[in-house]
Amino acid sequence: MYNYLSSDAKKNISKEQFTTRYEKLYDDLQIKDLKIDFKKPKKDQGDKEPVHYSFTASMNSIAGPINFTQQARLQEEERDNNKNWYVDWNTEFIFKGLKKGDKISVSTSAPKRGEILDRNGTGLAVNGQVYEVGVVAGKLDDAVLSQLGPLLKMTREQINNLLSASWVQPGQFVPLAKVSIDDQKRIAQLIALEPVKTRKVEARVYPYGKAAAPLVGYVGAITADELEKLKKNGYTSSDVIGKRGLEQVLDERLRGTSGVKIVIKKKTAGSADVVLAEKPVVDGEDVKLTIDAELQKTVFTEMGEEAGTAAAMNPTTGETLALVSSPSFDPNQVMLGMAAEEWQALRQNPKQPLTTRFKQAYAPGSVMKPLTAAVGLESGAIVPGEAVPILGAKWQKDSSWGKYFVTRVHAGTEPVNLEKALVYSDNIYFAQAALKIGKDKFVEGLKKFGFEEALAYPFPLEKSVTGTLGNDIALADSGYGQGQVQMSIVHLLASYTPFANGNGNVIKPILLTDEQKGQVWKEAAVSAENAKLISADLRKVVSDPGGTARTAQISGYPLAGKTGTAEIKQKQGVTGTENGWFIAYNPDHPSLMVAMMVEGVQGRGGSLVPVNKVKNVFMKWK
Repeated sequence: MYNYLSSDAKKNISKEQFTTRYEKLYDDLQIKDLKIDFKKPKKDQGDKEPVHYSFTASMNSIAGPINFTQQARLQEEERDNNKNWYVDWNTEFIFKGLKKGDKISVSTSAPKRGEILDRNGTGLAVNGQVYEVGVVAGKLDDAVLSQLGPLLKMTREQINNLLSASWVQPGQFVPLAKVSIDDQKRIAQLIALEPVKTRKVEARVYPYGKAAAPLVGYVGAITADELEKLKKNGYTSSDVIGKRGLEQVLDERLRGTSGVKIVIKKKTAGSADVVLAEKPVVDGEDVKLTIDAELQKTVFTEMGEEAGTAAAMNPTTGETLALVSSPSFDPNQVMLGMAAEEWQALRQNPKQPLTTRFKQAYAPGSVMKPLTAAVGLESGAIVPGEAVPILGAKWQKDSSWGKYFVTRVHAGTEPVNLEKALVYSDNIYFAQAALKIGKDKFVEGLKKFGFEEALAYPFPLEKSVTGTLGNDIALADSGYGQGQVQMSIVHLLASYTPFANGNGNVIKPILLTDEQKGQVWKEAAVSAENAKLISADLRKVVSDPGGTARTAQISGYPLAGKTGTAEIKQKQGVTGTENGWFIAYNPDHPSLMVAMMVEGVQGRGGSLVPVNKVKNVFMKWK
């Protein structure tokens, strides 16, 4: 409420002061584009010739445009030996209808935030209710305070600070914290304490909790720093904004626009208030994702507390069906307020639950090999039936590599062709293939699959890169997914769509249902003939008794796929930590493709860790 009165104003002010007064009084109303047009004056009769100016004021306010016409009386006077024209001040020059003693009221109405829904309309971020817990001021004794603090995860000091706020009067309800409606046990303990009270209030609720938290994120009150950056977009100090995930990325669509009304509140009893400007509230837009919430939950549950990431996609349409980062955090806890020690535990957790892993790029390990195969087939460096003589478990190009060797697990004496190289995941075969392809053609071939290009995806993802490939060792290592090559899990899924669909086209991943399905992102990344050839070999990775993913075999349900183990911070001769990969799809009915990466699989079976987990997902969803 702003009280603009004329009682403290001079009777007469100059024309320059007249405009300045406008600018000062309109500041609180966020007036922009203020324009005052003075019309040709009309002189009165008399010796001093007073003048009447009619003027039009136009402006844009926080509540929309305001326009009015008014007439001002000017008088030429001499003051301090200077002659000037002075305006006989009137409060209606500020706004038409504003009388002495009237007040200007600015009221806002908050919009309803749009909800985030899955493909079936199931809520992932919804507007629900929670219990607001508080106490009646002046009635809280020390004994109750001792019990209340732990239940609310608050210190004595925090509670006392709220109770001693300047606005608090004895007998008033003072809100202290919010508690989930589902937490009935704690609510029962709280209301058993006198003078604790509860009431239901609106709040953002995340029904799938940890399973979707890194994807969906959460909201919170805008900070001073955030407001400084966003105020040009119409944000105010009372706004709630997205802090992480899609809540943050899609905040402009979700938040809506506050309604604002500027009213002259009349002092005189019985006089109707005057509405100067009014902007209606516009609720936020609901956003529907291609995600299947139950599949999201299934994949997350299957990962357990493993550190890693997983994603699922329909390879024909490009729809992202699941996007998981593990371990995770509970966004409902964040919304309700977390104790300092809870935040500290999250930040210090060695598995980094606050890291959104699906947006990051990683060394892909052997899941890279089908892409190297595709580039090699297209360039002629790989001939499918040609057997390459490879002996032993290690190999180097020549003595210039010093003590550096490429090693393989499945060491034999028989020549290796493309099919065997994929089935047994032969590092040496693909290292030699990359060298035969050559750096320039290798990079050019990978770019056809989307490497070195930012993916137009609603959730910002790190770009998949080939690296500099500065020497033959780096090129050879990149051929089997080590070296400098890195991929995000979403891009990995997209890069396998030419094989799953058999047409050689890379399908663009989408996350929102209003995006076009089945968009071709990269046309003819590989020929249809070679795509089908690679897909047939990937089927044998699972079906062949010696295949690296043979434990993923499901009776009556064919799977094609590729395993991978990427060694992190590798140093020749020293065992590093390992990330295990597996990506799989049904080649007969390619409607679901699942990829998973699990960190720290060394000594636990390597890629078999994600192989078994992905198999379990298909068992539940086939």
